[in-house]
Amino acid sequence: MEIIIGSIPPIGPTPPRAAEIGPTVEAHLLHIRPPRKGIAGPSGVERRGKRVSDPLKGRVLTLLVPNADALPKDIDTEKYKVILRFVRK
Repeated sequence: MEIIIGSIPPIGPTPPRAAEIGPTVEAHLLHIRPPRKGIAGPSGVERRGKRVSDPLKGRVLTLLVPNADALPKDIDTEKYKVILRFVRK
């Protein structure tokens, strides 16, 4: 009997990981706030049209990218996954 936990490795060569990760973009952390609790937006208008809720243990970070040329041109198409790495100053 064989018990396998997880998934089997893909057939064929795996693509290099460096190809998945784009260039490093430096940003400044401006603000941290807890997740939303209610349905009213900042202006008091309800946002019931969107069924999006923040995770209970989540935090909302406001970041500033000083050089916007470092961002992909189609960043607003939601084709990207953002990975954060924190480095002490």
